[in-house]
Amino acid sequence: MSFLVILLVLWVEKFSALRQRIQRDATWLAALQAMQRGDLRQFPWLVLGVMVLLPVVVVGVLLLAVEPVFYGLLALPIHLLVLIYSLGRGDLLQALGPFRDAWRREDGQAAYHVVERDLALQPEEGVQLLTQVQGYLLWQAYQSFFAVIFWYVLLGPVAALAYRLLALTAEHAELPSLRERAGQLRHAFDWLPVRVLASSFALVGNFVAVSRALLHELLSWDISAAQLVSKAGRAAGEVPEPVLGEQAVTTLDQLWQLLIRAAVVWYAGYAVWVLLL
Repeated sequence: MSFLVILLVLWVEKFSALRQRIQRDATWLAALQAMQRGDLRQFPWLVLGVMVLLPVVVVGVLLLAVEPVFYGLLALPIHLLVLIYSLGRGDLLQALGPFRDAWRREDGQAAYHVVERDLALQPEEGVQLLTQVQGYLLWQAYQSFFAVIFWYVLLGPVAALAYRLLALTAEHAELPSLRERAGQLRHAFDWLPVRVLASSFALVGNFVAVSRALLHELLSWDISAAQLVSKAGRAAGEVPEPVLGEQAVTTLDQLWQLLIRAAVVWYAGYAVWVLLL
C-alpha cells in the first residue's frame, strides 16, 4: 500500500491543489504558542511531548483501529492525508523565481534583498550568495520531500508526521530551549536519510567528487544535514564557481535535475524492494 500512496502523493502534488488545503498549520501553531506562554514553558521536553508525540500517538492508534477493516482499505486515505501533510511547505521553484530573475540580470543587490525577503536567509555578500541559494535549494528539497518519504517507507506515516512536527517546532518555537531540543531530535532524524540521499547523488552524479567531498564527514555526527546535502549535491552536480549572469542560473536547473534523478533512483529501488518481498 505504501508504494500506491507515494504514487498518489506524486499525482496530487503535480495535478491538484489538495496539498495547500491539507497543510493548514494555524491551529497547531496557535497551540504551540499557547504552550510556550503557559506554565509548561519551563518544561520543553513536556511541550514537545504534547505537540509532537501526542498527535503521532493519536494517528498511530487510529491506524491500528482501521487497518483490520476491509483489508486495510480504510487506512489508505489516512496514509495519504498524513503523508501529504508531512511534506514541506510552499513551492520551492516559485520561491526561487525572483532570485533567478535578479541574478540573470546581474543585479547582485536585488538578489541580496530577494534572498533576505523571500528565502528568510541571512544572505552573504557577492557571488557567494549563489552558493548559499544552491544549498538552500538542496536542503529544502531534502527536508520537504526526501526525508519525509524515507521515514514513511521505513516506519510508516507516524514517523513522517513526527518529522514534520519536529521541523515545524524547530522553525517556529520562540523559546530557545524548546527550539534547541526540537533541533536536536530533528538532527537525529536527519542523520540517516541525508546520507542515503548523498549516496544517491553519488550514483546519479559524479561519484568520485562526492566521495572526495564527504569521505571524512559521511559518518560524522557533528556536520548538519543542510551542510552535508549541500556539499554532496554541489559535488555530484559538478557545480562551477559562482558568477553573476544567465550561465550561473543554469546551475540551479542542474541541481534540480540531480534531485529528480535521485528521486527516480529511490522510487526504482523501492519498487524492486516491493516486488522482492
